[in-house]
Amino acid sequence: MRSRTARSIVAALAFIAIAASGWFLYRSESIITTSAASLRAFDLHAREVTDALGDLRSGQQAYVAAGQGVTFWMPKVASTTDVVTTAVRALRQTAASAEARAALDQAATSVDDFAEVDKRARDYLRSSQPLMAGDVIFTEGVQTAAAAAHQVEAARLAEHQAFDQSSSQTRRQEAMALGGAAAFGLLALLLLTPLPSADAHVAMAPAAMDGLAEESTARLIPNLPKSPSAPEAPEALQAPKAPKAPAGSTAAGAIMRSAADLATDVGRARDLDDLARLLGRVAELMDATGVVIWLGNTAGTDLRAVLAHGYSAQMVARMPAVPRSGQNAAAAAYRTGSLQIVLSRPGGANGALVAPILTPEGCIGALSAEIKSGGEASETVQALATMFAAQLAAVVSAVPAAEASAESKTASA
Repeated sequence: MRSRTARSIVAALAFIAIAASGWFLYRSESIITTSAASLRAFDLHAREVTDALGDLRSGQQAYVAAGQGVTFWMPKVASTTDVVTTAVRALRQTAASAEARAALDQAATSVDDFAEVDKRARDYLRSSQPLMAGDVIFTEGVQTAAAAAHQVEAARLAEHQAFDQSSSQTRRQEAMALGGAAAFGLLALLLLTPLPSADAHVAMAPAAMDGLAEESTARLIPNLPKSPSAPEAPEALQAPKAPKAPAGSTAAGAIMRSAADLATDVGRARDLDDLARLLGRVAELMDATGVVIWLGNTAGTDLRAVLAHGYSAQMVARMPAVPRSGQNAAAAAYRTGSLQIVLSRPGGANGALVAPILTPEGCIGALSAEIKSGGEASETVQALATMFAAQLAAVVSAVPAAEASAESKTASA
């Protein structure tokens, strides 16, 4: 993008998107902080109400306990009942969830029932009927106080669940806002990146391009045969020379001719024996130190090596089955049906390519190749691996899995 006006507009829009995302995050975090403070206050008051209900139950039971005086406990229970009633109503007003409000309404009703039970117990005591008073206190009084405490606790838990749901939803919205701002910022960065001028595309001399093409061809096909040169005719008898094709085109044509011949021979293969004789050419064309054909079993649960080139028979025999869920390139190609690339490391092992063998029924196996000199990153080598795997599908799909696994062979290096 070279227009200064367009660049300014894109930059302004990116700034607005990032600023709006920041403001939304600040506002959301403020709401979450306020809600958390309200929840802590609600939780504290709910626990105080629960403790007060326990005091009510104990104070009422002291009416009929030996050595306790009703003149002290009756006024205390009455005042505590008023405090609990007021606290439950206050909790009802500050509750944020409908479930908590419904539970507190039931708690208020239970506190009123407790007041009625307390009034009956006092009447029995004034009538000198301590046994009847004790029966009311230890049955109805205990049950109503316990029910009120349980309902307050249910309201407290409902508030916690409502806060968790609300904060989770807010966090998801924050993540979406951040993702949108990041995506827009990345798009703006790409649009604001200066594009190279048209002259930059021809900065490399044709001779240098030809040299790179020849070097790439020499690495992919190190033993490419050269046609013998015929004796040069006298200058007078020579026909006018046609313009020379670029070296890169010649190299690409040689690769395509070799690949086409090999693909034709693979298509003519009738069984695994024919394929075994062709794997050496596959490895040579891809500049690979070793090539392995893997086939899945009838259940589609794992892969087994059925043909190999570049490895000893003992090594092939020790190759374990690759489970479909395995964490390696062969299993990934089998699962996804896409080409897998394992890059080489400096001073370490060679890189590798694993191409899936696909049929109309799905992926039935894979072609793996260990590539030398970092060639796995070459698009040409990747295209060759994909093409050979496609040609193999017609041959190996006709081989039963049991026969393929029992007759695993190794092509001669």
